Amino acid sequence: MSYQLSAVVADAELLREQTAELDHAVLGELRQDFALLPVTPQLVEELTGALPDFSVEAPDADHPFHLVLSPALTDVLAGWSGRGPVAYLEAEFFGGEGYQSAVVWLGGAVSWGPRFDGEFAVARAAWPINSALVELGAEPGPWIDAFAELGLHVERDTAGWLAHGRRRLSADYWDDLADEWEGRQSAG
Repeated sequence: MSYQLSAVVADAELLREQTAELDHAVLGELRQDFALLPVTPQLVEELTGALPDFSVEAPDADHPFHLVLSPALTDVLAGWSGRGPVAYLEAEFFGGEGYQSAVVWLGGAVSWGPRFDGEFAVARAAWPINSALVELGAEPGPWIDAFAELGLHVERDTAGWLAHGRRRLSADYWDDLADEWEGRQSAG
């Protein structure tokens, strides 16, 4: 099974305020009052006035993102970070192989990262996305890591997050459905 993520994550209210006037912004609700903004080519063009550029090479430590974070795009995200930390997260997995990368802005400048991992030889808490989420203020909870704690596992790709946001689903939507199903099964 594959997994693909290209998104901005920050405090839900911060993202609502910053994207309220954008035509191509769709926010997906996460736990702990965070939200996810899927990064699509249309969104990048709306934010920067130019089409996005993508690296032709596989991401690595020197070039951690498939999406080229142009100066215009990083200026927008850095500007948003004046109201609180903002992260750009990227991941791609297929058949157990893949990578994840993350960077965090705060106060108008990069405050953490960018970090890349394609080996995952360190503890889960040190993986780039988990570490970035902690930098945003994610708190530990009953889930295995910050990624699952916020609910980043509930959709598998950008299209899923767009549908999630358009339907105004919570990160607990699938858990709620499972609880409802279990309740019906035990009542029957």
